This record gives sequence, C-alpha cells and structure tokens, in this order.
Amino acid sequence: MEEMVANPAVEKTPGIRTSGKDNARSHQPAEDSPVIGLLKKILPPIVVFVLFIGGWELIVRILGMPPYILPKPSDIAAAAAENSSNLITSVSTTIVEALIGFTISVVLGISLAILLALSKTVEKSVYPYAIILQTIPVVAVAPIIVIWFGGGINAIVIISFLISFFPILSNTLIGLNSTDQNMKNLFYLYNASKLQTIWRLRFPAALPYIMAGLKISCSSSVVGAIVGEYIAGIGGGQGGLGYGITVAATRLQTPYLFACGLAASALGIAFFLIINMVSNKLLKSWHESAMK
Repeated sequence: MEEMVANPAVEKTPGIRTSGKDNARSHQPAEDSPVIGLLKKILPPIVVFVLFIGGWELIVRILGMPPYILPKPSDIAAAAAENSSNLITSVSTTIVEALIGFTISVVLGISLAILLALSKTVEKSVYPYAIILQTIPVVAVAPIIVIWFGGGINAIVIISFLISFFPILSNTLIGLNSTDQNMKNLFYLYNASKLQTIWRLRFPAALPYIMAGLKISCSSSVVGAIVGEYIAGIGGGQGGLGYGITVAATRLQTPYLFACGLAASALGIAFFLIINMVSNKLLKSWHESAMK
C-alpha cells in the first residue's frame, strides 16, 4: 500500500511538464524581424561593393597608374561632379530615347504576337522574318536607317526599337501558345470567340512570359539608344550618353568615360527594377514566380 502512495517529491506539478509539441516549438528558431531580414538581403552586396571599391582604389594608388589608363573611384566621382550638368543632360536625353524606343517595341511586339497567335498560318509565314530581322547586326543596318530617317533622335529611337523588339515578340508569342489546352477546350465549349479567348484566357495566362520579355527589352532599349547615339547621335549640349562616351574617349578623359558608362549601367538597372516592380504587382497574387 505504501508503494501505491504518490511520492510528493516526484509529483507532476502544473506548468513544468511540457508536451512534445512544446519541446519542438522551443527548438524552432525565432523568425527574423523585417529589419533584420532586409539587412540580410542588402548587407552582403554592400560589403562586397565596399571591398571592391576599396581594393580598386588601393591597388591603383599602390601601382601609381595614371588616370587616363585606369582611374581611381575617387577620380571617377570627381569627374562626375565636375561635369555634372553635362552628365545629367546626357542621361536625360538617353532616358527619353530609350523610353520611346521601348514603348514602341512593347506596343508593336505584343500586338504582332497576338496577331500571330490568332492564326498558325500567319505565324508560320511572318515569324521567320522577325527572326531574320533580329539576326541582322544593328551596326550594318544603322547607316541605312540614318539615310532613310536622318540623324538624331529619329534614327536613335528606331535603333533602340530594333534591339528591344524581338524579346517582347518572342516571349509573348510563347506565352500565348502555352495556354492550358483544357482551358482552351472549356472556352470552346462555351462558344467563346478567338478574341474572347485571347483577352480573357490566353493573354492573362501569358503575363509571366510577357513580363519576362519586358525585363529583357527594357535594358536592351538603353543599350540600343546608346548604340544609336554612337552612329547617329545628337551632338553638342544635347548629346546622350553615347555621345558623351565618344567625346570622352577621343579626349582621353577616362574618368568621365567611366562615369558615363556607370550612368548607363545605373539607367539600365533602374529600368529593370521598375519593370520588375510592375511584374510583382501583377503576378504576386496568383503566379509562383512572384509569390514570397
């Protein structure tokens, strides 16, 4: 009988005993706060950037390289500050040219892709010529464009359009042709017309492909605008980044040449980030590529 009496020393007291779930939960790491999560994302690239810039500055100083061979980051920053008005004007001009070329490529690329998707016969007849247009080097076509449309912004916009057009056309067409066949059969059973099927099924389903094409083309439009400025650029005080790079190279102003190149890179990155933000807004509620 004494053995059956509960021992107070080993009596289970409330609050001390924990279940298996509680033990598992206690071993789980605490979730990071939004600030810590943001720091984990941006801190490694910042550290790499600082180390790269610092190493660049240190190595050039130790080797004693002249600025016209390899400028230090401080020389590039000084050149950008000294020529800030010219640099801002060049960036503004290139932005306008790239935006116009990109807008035209979006409108024509998506419209032509829809027309090709409506008919397989039209797609087989026209799409090969779009591929041929993409494979022709822009440098070879640019003189003809200058002869036909004259130098300046007209030729630059057309060259920017030619470079950024095909990725939008190709990706949109692939997206329109990748719609689930069962969904197309359902629309067919409900007697939906081709246009209704395009706008209410195939186009929304192709949005991830379209946004992927826009991400490629937005940066390509900047490259196209700069290439156009090399060949048919606006000179003088209204020149774009391509014209600024050409002048800096002929005058051996290497620090300012680097500044123009970095400005062009920053411009392409800014275009990409804007399109990426729009893509996330459109896709985050239903497509896995934008879900977090």
